[in-house]
Amino acid sequence: MLEAADRQWDAPTPCEGWTVRDVVAHTIETERDFLARQGHEVGESPDGSDPAAAWRAHATAVAGVLAQDDVAEHEYDGYFGRTTIAATMADFYGWDLVVHGSDVARATGQDWSVSEEEAASLHATADGWGDALHSEGVCADPVPVPDDASTTDRLLARLGRDPGWRPSA
Repeated sequence: MLEAADRQWDAPTPCEGWTVRDVVAHTIETERDFLARQGHEVGESPDGSDPAAAWRAHATAVAGVLAQDDVAEHEYDGYFGRTTIAATMADFYGWDLVVHGSDVARATGQDWSVSEEEAASLHATADGWGDALHSEGVCADPVPVPDDASTTDRLLARLGRDPGWRPSA
């Protein structure tokens, strides 16, 4: 997906005020910050001048940290109680990548959709957030959609994304 975004790094996304470059930088920075707060440094920040290369370098570094003995199962007190780094990476950061992946895809004119099964999993994760789902910095308020909206559109709308959003011409 990021390779297809090449030369569209400054395109606007459904995240108001954010470009494709900003979305990629956000995903990198938030994961790095989380791991650092848990005492696991992932090395130098990747050079953001090439966001696709930065993401690849970041993903490789994170995978290396998570593969170290006991890192994934390291427990800590999270927002919703006791959890592990692995659970947080899957349940929050994995979810965040799916949501922001939709932002990048739609901003760069790529198709993006989820199956019924994927949507059910993403909705279950969103359910776990309770009212915090629509708090500052998480998701915008839900967007109304028609009763016959697709699975993908219903998910995007719940997460505060306008399913009808298209990049400006």
